[in-house]
Amino acid sequence: MKQAFFALLLFLPLSAAIAQQQGERPKIGLALSGGGAKGLAHIGILKAIDSAGLKIDYITGTSMGSIVGGLYALGYSADSIEGMARRMDWDVLLSNQTSLRALIIEEKEEYGKYAIELPWVGGKFRLATGVLESQEMWLKLNEVFAPAYNITAFDSMPIPFRCIATEISSGNARVLDHGNLVTAIRASMAIPSVFTAVDVDGCALVDGGIVRNFPVSDVKAMGANYIIGSSVSSGLLPEEKLIDAAQILMQVIFLGDGLQHEEQAALCQIYIENPLYDYSAASFGKSDEIINLGLERGRSIYPLFKHLSDSLDALYGKPAKIRKPLPRADSVLISSYEVRGLYRTDEHFFTKMMDFQTGRYYDVAQLARRVRNVFGTRYYQRVQYGIEQQPDGSSRIVFDVKENAPTQAKLGLHYNSFSSISLIANLTTRNMFMPASRSLVTLALSENFRARGEHLQQFGARNRLAVLGAIQFETFGFKTYQKFRADGLQRQYFFRGDARVQFSNNQRFAMGAGWRFDWVKYKPTILSQFDLKGYNRLHTALLYWHYNTLDAPVLSKKGLKIKAEAGYVFRQRPLLTYLENGEPVNNPDSLGINYNNYPHCTFNLEWYKPLSSRTTFLLLQQTGLNFNYKQNILNDFAVGGLTPQFRNQITFAGLQEATFYSPSVAAIQVGLRFKASNNLYITALTNGMVHNFVSRRAGLLVPDFLSGHALTLTYNTPIGPIRISAMYSDQSKKASTYINLGLAF
Repeated sequence: MKQAFFALLLFLPLSAAIAQQQGERPKIGLALSGGGAKGLAHIGILKAIDSAGLKIDYITGTSMGSIVGGLYALGYSADSIEGMARRMDWDVLLSNQTSLRALIIEEKEEYGKYAIELPWVGGKFRLATGVLESQEMWLKLNEVFAPAYNITAFDSMPIPFRCIATEISSGNARVLDHGNLVTAIRASMAIPSVFTAVDVDGCALVDGGIVRNFPVSDVKAMGANYIIGSSVSSGLLPEEKLIDAAQILMQVIFLGDGLQHEEQAALCQIYIENPLYDYSAASFGKSDEIINLGLERGRSIYPLFKHLSDSLDALYGKPAKIRKPLPRADSVLISSYEVRGLYRTDEHFFTKMMDFQTGRYYDVAQLARRVRNVFGTRYYQRVQYGIEQQPDGSSRIVFDVKENAPTQAKLGLHYNSFSSISLIANLTTRNMFMPASRSLVTLALSENFRARGEHLQQFGARNRLAVLGAIQFETFGFKTYQKFRADGLQRQYFFRGDARVQFSNNQRFAMGAGWRFDWVKYKPTILSQFDLKGYNRLHTALLYWHYNTLDAPVLSKKGLKIKAEAGYVFRQRPLLTYLENGEPVNNPDSLGINYNNYPHCTFNLEWYKPLSSRTTFLLLQQTGLNFNYKQNILNDFAVGGLTPQFRNQITFAGLQEATFYSPSVAAIQVGLRFKASNNLYITALTNGMVHNFVSRRAGLLVPDFLSGHALTLTYNTPIGPIRISAMYSDQSKKASTYINLGLAF
């Protein structure tokens, strides 16, 4: 009965196609709809087509359908497309973040700290045409579509192909059939307000789903007379399915196309609807589930494809031409280049920062690394490339560059149990005084005010010499402790000025020397048993070494970060009063305090190692040592807290900020972080510390060894991670909580 049913389904459209072709094999067209993450279900339909041995003659696609369809048209099997989709890191591809490893080391500390970045264009701060430029998406598309590097006419692909975009200026559909394949597909998937528009031949294009999300009429226009259509967004959602803001936004954006969906579906001889009502276009965190549902749908439709394939083969014989993938461009000889879109930077800077030279062979992985090199300077918003084959067999590469605006305003929000809530505002401008320079001012607007200004001047490209100058002011109010018990309130005012000369020849490390001036003032607001008020001034000559291979500014999965400094403190000018039970100490010399010159060193290490796709091991080591030092609190290391925020702080799970001060500290923290869902993480930490073992201070009422633990729930949001922690110290025997939102100043 089932075979008879399928035969009946096929008889009329197949007979019509046969009659129409007068003995020629009917041309089979495949149309794949858009639908964001839901479009991954198309893979299951392609696998059923492959299994049935059905030859496809034309393909059209919109948005995600253009990606899946484009790969299939280029020669990838459905199995290989499935493997790519399951291995994709969608969190990275669908963000404006690139790997932190790609950035030059001078930019790593500033990257990814702000929720909003507004460029200064045409005399005002301007919103982008979309939230996401997604440099990593460009690079991934270049990688997977590398076999098409010498294709400019999409009819010359193994299966002729079209993708659909929308012209912003007219609202008309643009059928893309030539040019750079990656650019065309990126334009077809540019959902308005989500992805930035793409310029093609001087016209700004966005997602084709606005006007034709299901491009059946286009595959018919190519010459197909028997059409298979796979849709993952069957018109408009019913009211009861519009349960969140993302679905409502997509409904509004694609309203016009939704109304014509039935008209397009009626053109199909085989119409396949993929019921994915429980998923949205943004459900990339559930990509495996969507792919699996597509595979189930493909298995259910396979008998129909098999019957069609067998019927055609019986009538016309096996297809003469078997589809084969194009040879991969694993290594291409680049004989010449062109860089388009440079206005504020020049070709010399661009190619030197890329470490790019002509007359060499490059594969897509090498080109991606070099593009990330130049993107990591933060002078560029997007770096896209296309390769053109030359008559002599070599290739020409064309870089399409979009520079960042030289001036940007940035905003972020930070809340911390210690520092309270702050609006973080930053203004960054480049090349204000000289080329290859960056100047910035950052303010933390709160009751604990902070301000920082910095100027960076670089000389050279790959082997960079840099001069840096910075000033910083901050004020913090915080509790003071005796034997782990809060017994007072103190406010600290702090000013720092520093100048450094730094050398670096890659993205990983920098070394330098400099001078630093500190002014610090203490003012007790609620007196404790032992307090001080007044100020001190001091100078430090220093050498430092920085190393950073972390892959992300927050929630790193892998990499190592080291900050090491050795310094010599001199020319101290204290004006301080020591208080005991609220009364000045008449004889400060009895405290054993001496403001002599002294050397110090600090060493901070972070290491992350993935143990599985969801589990990461992390290690944090902190050391601070003052030698030949007798100053009591003033320049000690302040222990406690989970977020580094203020002068001489050593973080420690189990204790609040500045629970005690010590002249020498060595602490180690280990932990496991588990990714429970798309944006939810659980982290377990334990740490131990020894202190007061170099230049010992008498009368320190804290054991020389401490241990503590923390369990943290983290939810990653567009404005930064929300961390809620429960902590416990084995020595204080106290449990406490700790909350942090966003990234600290």
